[in-house]
Amino acid sequence: MNEKFNGKIEQAIAQQSGLDRGMKSRHLFMITLGGVIGTGLFLASGSTINQAGPLGSVIAYMIGGFIMYMVMICLGELAVAMPVSGAFQTYASMFISPSIGYLLGWLFWLNGATTIGIDLVAAGMLLNNLTGISEWIWVLIFGGVLFALNSLRVGVFGESEFWFAGIKVAAIVACIIVGGLSMMGYIGGHEPIGFNNYFTDGIFPNGVGAILIAMLTVAFAFNGTEIIGIAAGESQNPEKTIPKAVNATAFRTLLFYVLSMIVVAAIVPWREAGVKDSIFAEVFQYAGIPGAYTIMTLVVITSALSCGNSWAYSATRILWAMSKDGMAPSALSKLNSHQVPMNALILTMAVSGMSLLCSVFAADTVYLWLISICGLAGVLGWMGICASQYCFRKQFVGNGGNVVNLKYKVPLFPLVPALGFLLNALIVIGLWFDDSQRIAIYASVPFIIIVMIYYYKVVSPRRGLIKMEKAERTDNPA
Repeated sequence: MNEKFNGKIEQAIAQQSGLDRGMKSRHLFMITLGGVIGTGLFLASGSTINQAGPLGSVIAYMIGGFIMYMVMICLGELAVAMPVSGAFQTYASMFISPSIGYLLGWLFWLNGATTIGIDLVAAGMLLNNLTGISEWIWVLIFGGVLFALNSLRVGVFGESEFWFAGIKVAAIVACIIVGGLSMMGYIGGHEPIGFNNYFTDGIFPNGVGAILIAMLTVAFAFNGTEIIGIAAGESQNPEKTIPKAVNATAFRTLLFYVLSMIVVAAIVPWREAGVKDSIFAEVFQYAGIPGAYTIMTLVVITSALSCGNSWAYSATRILWAMSKDGMAPSALSKLNSHQVPMNALILTMAVSGMSLLCSVFAADTVYLWLISICGLAGVLGWMGICASQYCFRKQFVGNGGNVVNLKYKVPLFPLVPALGFLLNALIVIGLWFDDSQRIAIYASVPFIIIVMIYYYKVVSPRRGLIKMEKAERTDNPA
């Protein structure tokens, strides 16, 4: 392979060194799963059922899972070849253009910070229903917990997330089993309902087009799989752990989402589904299990915190990687004694704290707005991952590389990255036809414009100067 191309990859890996590689294989898998399975499944899925109907919601999650898998294997190839914490932001900068990488990095960070806020508000809403204590108090308490966990060494964080994620996986499995038995009339004292809810108001009560409109909420639900690429920069033996985590996460996420949606949509009438309460709790309540509603609500709260925990980790690392590359203020690259980017963590949690506004102004409505913004940012990030893998493979082969030598590679190239890019683009187009989610465009476009103006006016000239200074030091080592 061309030495210059290979040197570029090695330089990127070396530049983003300094973090603690204390992430074990089981941590990597559960952190990724923790970032994916959260409020997007436990709360936002109610909105999907209400929007697309029972069968439409199941189809939407199947399509979303297929898209998610294509994106994950594209990211897997890149992460094994270049295990850096900048992940797809670094890949886009190197193989597409620095400006695209810059934009994707800030969009991902905005997505992460906003998702943390969503998770905090979700936990606050549920606990407000249980205790009557104001949502903003819970947001402050849980925000402090997430900040403390992310301030510790990555191995401690990974271990805590491993157990947090394990709780919600167990809850999903229980929901599938209990809900399935309830549908057949074995528990709960009800007559068997089977799949009656799927046909009560027709197969697609809001039309087939509602599936496309619901895809943005579904995309938000699957957001978080890209965390695996970020965690690769702190994982042990990335060549072995990343392929395992990619395959295990993709398969189990799809399985959990689709099976649970089949059961939930069969039990909870689609007209009654929403985001204020957990529809999963309603499944256990329908099954007649004493105290199940309260228990499941607490599980959903744990799930929301777990998801927020994973996103706090990943958003912080993206900021750190961008600062190392001259795309964010250098102060954000400062590490604490546990080798954690502390300033990046503080900024991320501060922005996520703006979620308090959601608890003051129409929590359920603003909550859906935030989901839409995160969904759009996530979809654009997925498009960037697919495009980065395509460009990487083309440049790799063009510089004399042999595909056989790649430790992990995307099958059916270039079909997979092209199809993944196209399907994500269709989701963005569908966003325009939903009045309730169009706010994502109105909120995101000004942010994109401001970020790009800042890039061309400030960041690009500064990065050029930094590169010149590095070249001069190389030429004049004395």
